[in-house]
Parts: sequence; C-alpha cells; structure tokens
Amino acid sequence: MFRKLYLVWLVIATCVLFIIHACNRAGKTDAEQMPDTISYNFNIRPILSDKCFKCHGPDAAHRQADLRLDIPESAFKALKDNPTAHALVAGDPMMSEVYRRISTKDTSEQMPPPSSNLKKLTPFEVDLLKQWIKQGARYEKHWAFVPPRSYAVPQVQNTAWPKNPIDNFVLQKMVQKGFDPNPEADKERLLKRVSLDLTGLPPTLQMMDNFLADNSANAYQKIVDQLVASPQYGEKMTLHWLDVARYADSHGYQDDNYRSQWPWRDWVIHAFNENLPYDKFITWQIAGDQLPNATTEQLLATGFNRNHKITEEGGVIDEEYRVSYVTDRTNTFGKALLGVTLECAHCHDHKYDPFSQKDYYQMFAFFNNVKEVGIESVVGGPETYAKRPLMPISNDEVKKVMRFINKQDTDKLIVSIMTDSDKVRPTYILKRGNYDAHGDVVEPGTPKAILPFTANYPKNRLGLAEWLFNKNNPLAARVFVNQVWQEFFGKGIVKSSGDFGMQGDLPSHPELLDWLAVDFRDHGWDIKRLVKQIVMSATYRQSAVISPEKLKDDPENTWLARGPRSRLPAEFVRDLVLASSGLLNHTIGGPSVNPYQPPGLWENATSGRGQLASYKQVHGPNLYRRGMYTLIKRTVPPASLGIFDASNRDQCEVKRLRTNTPLQALVMLNDPTVLEAARVLAARLLQDNSRPQDKITKAFRLIMCRHPQEKELAILTAYYNDELKGMNKADAQKLLSVGEYPIPANLDKVKLAAMMKVVDAMYNVEETITKT
Repeated sequence: MFRKLYLVWLVIATCVLFIIHACNRAGKTDAEQMPDTISYNFNIRPILSDKCFKCHGPDAAHRQADLRLDIPESAFKALKDNPTAHALVAGDPMMSEVYRRISTKDTSEQMPPPSSNLKKLTPFEVDLLKQWIKQGARYEKHWAFVPPRSYAVPQVQNTAWPKNPIDNFVLQKMVQKGFDPNPEADKERLLKRVSLDLTGLPPTLQMMDNFLADNSANAYQKIVDQLVASPQYGEKMTLHWLDVARYADSHGYQDDNYRSQWPWRDWVIHAFNENLPYDKFITWQIAGDQLPNATTEQLLATGFNRNHKITEEGGVIDEEYRVSYVTDRTNTFGKALLGVTLECAHCHDHKYDPFSQKDYYQMFAFFNNVKEVGIESVVGGPETYAKRPLMPISNDEVKKVMRFINKQDTDKLIVSIMTDSDKVRPTYILKRGNYDAHGDVVEPGTPKAILPFTANYPKNRLGLAEWLFNKNNPLAARVFVNQVWQEFFGKGIVKSSGDFGMQGDLPSHPELLDWLAVDFRDHGWDIKRLVKQIVMSATYRQSAVISPEKLKDDPENTWLARGPRSRLPAEFVRDLVLASSGLLNHTIGGPSVNPYQPPGLWENATSGRGQLASYKQVHGPNLYRRGMYTLIKRTVPPASLGIFDASNRDQCEVKRLRTNTPLQALVMLNDPTVLEAARVLAARLLQDNSRPQDKITKAFRLIMCRHPQEKELAILTAYYNDELKGMNKADAQKLLSVGEYPIPANLDKVKLAAMMKVVDAMYNVEETITKT
C-alpha cells in the first residue's frame, strides 16, 4: 500500500519537475529572443517598414498626419495635430505616442488602424519597440546604405574545422544558434556538387577515377583549379548573367521576330573565362562606348543595355516605346547592380526606401540620351535583326580581333549596342510615370541615400560606372557577392537578392557579407578568386544529409550547418542528360538553336510574320547543344525549360523561382531528349564487352556520379532482366524510335530497349537532377 502511494507521489513529483523545467526553458527561450541591445536596423526597422511606413514613410503623396517614422527629425518633433505630444520620446515609452497607439486596445486609436489592412503588431514586436524607446530610440542608417567594413575574422573554439575565413564567420553563428557542422561530404558527392556548380556539367568517369585515387592533401584544390580553368566554367557563370541581362533571341511584343544578339552572349562567356575583373566587366557593359579609344570588344559589351524588348508593331507611339526602353535600363541597373527596387519610384516617391521620384528620373537621365527611336522598323529580314545604334561584325574582325565569337558562316551579322546622341536630350520627371506628362527637368544624378553623385564624375554612363565602383558605394560589392553566394548555396546571405532595401530580408550573416564584399573589392574585383574562396570553404564542402533536428530547427539551412542541396537549373538538367549519355555537343558560343519541341506552340501564338512565325527544328549535332543555347522566343519560351523554372527573359531576374510540380516529372518521363539520351547511352553500354551488372554500374556512375549501393544495383539488374524477358520486338522497335541519333545496326533491339528502360529509370530518380 505504502509502496504504491510512494510510486504515485514519485510520478506526480516527476511531472511537476518536468513542468517547472519546461516553463523555465520557455522563459529562457523568450529571454534569448529579446536582445540586450535593440538594433534599429535589425530589430526595429523591419517592423516599422512592414506596419508603419505605408502611411508614415518616404512617400509624401500617401503620408498621414505629416508624420515620418523613417527619419528621426520627424519622429521626435511635436505632432502636427497635438503639439504637446511626440511620436517618440527617447527613454520614455509611456510618453511616446507610437508606443501608446501600438499597445492600446482601443480600435479607434490603434495603429496600424484595422481599416489599413496591415497586420497588427505582435506582443513581441510591441515589447521590442518598448525596449528600443527605453534604450534611447537610436536611429541608424539602413544597413545596406552604409559602406561595408572589413570585420576581424572571428576566433572559434573548433579551430580544426575552418578551411578559410568564411568558415570562422559561419561557425561562430552556427554555435550561437546551437548547431554543429556536418562532416565533409564523401568524395563522389562532393565532386558531383563542385563540378555542377563550376561548369554546369557532371564529372566524367576519368575525373571521378582520378579524384578517388588521389589521396593527397590538395586533391580537392586540384580538381577545383581544373574546373575553373575549363571553358565550361564561363558557360556556367554566364547562365545567371543572361537572366540578369534579360537576354533573349527575339525582340518581344506581338510579332516577336528574331534578333541577332548572340555575339554579346559569346562575349560574356569569354569575359568570365578570361576572369575580367568585375568592375571592368560592368563598366564595359554600362559605358564601353564612352571609354577613351573604345575597342570593338568594349562596344560589343554594351549590348547588355540593348537586350530589352523592342517593338516592331506598326501604329505605336514612338516616344512611348522609347521611354519604355529607357525605363527598362534604369530598372535593370537598380535591381541587377544596386539590389534595390528603384522601379517603385517610377510613378511616385518610393513608399519604403528613401528614393524620391526625382531620384528615379535622375538615374533615368543617364540612359536617356541613346541614339535610338521607339520603333525603327516593322518585321523584316536580316537588316532588322538588330536596331540602331548597332555594330556590324565582319568575318575579318572575328578572325583577328574578336576570336571568341563563334561565327559559323559568311552572312552579315549585326548587334545592337549603345551610343549616345551628340545633342543632349532633356530628361523630365514623368508625372505618374506617363511618357507624355512632363514635369520638372532633371540632370543625371543618383540617390543621395546611397551615395551622392558629385561634380567629380562626368554626367554620363561612364560617370555612373565610376560612381558605382567608388570605394564608398555601399551596394556594388555586396550585391554581386550575394548573387555569387546564391549560385552555390541556393540562396544569398541576403535572401531577397534583388531587394537590399527596407522591405528586403536582413542578411543572415551580416559580418560575413561585409567581409566578403571588402575582400572582393580590395583584391581587384577578382571573380575567380571569390568563387574559389566559396567552394574551398568547409561550409561548402559539408555533407547535405539532413538530421531530423536540423530539418526542424533550420529547414531552409539559414545557418549553413549542412551542405547545399537543390535541384539543378533547367538548362543544366538538359546538360546533365546529354553529357552523361555522350550526346552533348561541347561547342562554345554561336547562334541559338531549336531542339525538340512539341508541335504547334509557336504557330498558335504568332502574328504570322517574321522568321519565328513557325518552329524550325535543327538537326545533327546542333540538336545536342547545351541548354543555354536554346533559342528563347519571348512570347513562347522553351516549354521544357519553363517547366523547370527557367526565366522567360522579359525583364531582369536575379533569382529564379524553384518549384516542384508533376509537370517536371512528366518532362523527365516523356521528353524526346531524355528518351533519346537513354537509348544512346544504352547502345554504348551494350557495345562494352562486360556483364550486365558492370554496364549498369557504369551508367549509374555517369548519371548519379557515384557507385551504386548493392541494393540499388540488385534492383536495377533485376529490372533489366524482367524487361528482357517481357519485351517483344514490336514494343522494342516502338520504344527505340524516339530521337534522330542513329541506332547501331549490329545491336540486339530487345536488349537495347531493355537497357534503355533501365537507363531511363535512372534519369527519373530525383537524385539525378539534384545537387547533393
């Protein structure tokens, strides 16, 4: 009896202790969430930007009560409607109208008001503001508008883990968040990851064998150097820049006829392979024509700002479209190079960032003097494939000067470039953004919140480039470093890579971002050096295996306690299939091509005019070119690439969506390219004098880039044997009929079809098209 009572009381006591412990843990968690020192930039500004700046921010047209909470001068002064009250009183939340209004339960006084459709502040957000006011309500300039500074590399306890300074910053944050790093990925998975990241292609069997056999301490560094030195490195790096530059092979709009802008793409590949410093890479593209004694290569680089859509429709208003071209360039400059949503100030002052409409049109003025018109010609022949200003590229120039251009014939070749008019065109603030609603005249200039445009700079695009790469410009280095980081880790240190403004995400590792930016700038804007730093880090080399705890506590891998794992970009899905099968055409550069595509797509969305009115598929080796060379018609972009989230290149895009849909599985199951690649690889395997298991192992290594496990090999071998038994000649013939690549005459068709199905099954495994 007493023993039973003792046990009951023991259980009750244990439960009480557990509850007390849980409460204490909860209390500690809350305490940890409230920082000792409240930062305006990292704790307060995001709240105000989301909940307050719509009515009390930079946009004068929509400002309420003549109160701005984005600048201290307004926030601390007496309220217009009540001179005895102040929105903020440093050190005294109870005397601050902001705190009173966000904490009141009276809906007639509550801020933001229920009618605004803005979310009410959470209790934690109210407490944060209260503590911030108590601590003096100190304002800070927006973090992204303060020049980056080089932080000291943190000291860490686990000194064995870091490979370079990147790891010290990452490990410090990881430990603060309660994580340990993953072990390094095994050699096969690491090689697949770095090969795909540096070239967009899987490693060859020779590379795999050499790397596995190399037990030296610098084996990984040697493979990184080999990959960065390969010409495919330039192709891989270029793909992202094509999205940024909104490169396409058609003019856009309704007729959407062909344009011959591909030599500019060849130049970008060349520039990355030659490791042109980033400051020159951008300066040439913005203002190559304004450099002293500009070369033909520098002129070609300016095609960057002519990649926008251009109309060929009769009856349009010339000035309306000319203004739209200048608008596109201005928006692209803001998003691609400054990482800000400058376009939001096109029609009115920016609602969240300190950019006025005047700021916007001062930037607009830099691009407003191009010697162009809104409509130069309607749909026509080769003479319309580029628009003035343009440059012809002769065979002689290709042989002697621009040898990087892959010109394959003697036809006339023209490319759209930038050239300014001799006479300066006046720039007006356009009321509500309307092309014909002229307001005040403005001169070229830049937003003062970023960096003033001083009299030292020439008032042209070359001056704008000099301003961009001024040591005090807070954005140029940060934005590019963040985009490069995004290419390797799937997301940037600033997740919103196109928005470093008030509404953008805060950097997960602000000190690391600044350190990388300053280091990149101080080492001559060396892109290959930056890339090597990232892929050589222990952070990058970690295994991508996700423990249940890490998946629960950090599902997006914000704290980088595991390696990057993501699906390949659309073009590299195609490239992996072609490369692993041996079909890939490795030619660098040249005109875009039309591979397999479902019939009728172009024909059902055309005006019936121009070279691109109907789809003309290529044949022979051009069928097997890399995905980046697939012709992009803006109104009907390539279907299979679009399903895997490729950009349609309508406008500048610094970060692609990443979706997961059944259509992607259907592409892998039914796309003729995948089926043909499976057939071709199967034929090559059958020509080897080896056992079926060895053939399957070879295919597995080519596709998955690793050796199969015993269970995997057993399943695939059994599948091959089952298909071999159940396959008849008629079914085999039907299966093998996909694709134009010839079938070797001496092969057993039933065996070929059976092996093709095994290879196709491998292509349809999620791991195949995933960077692991």
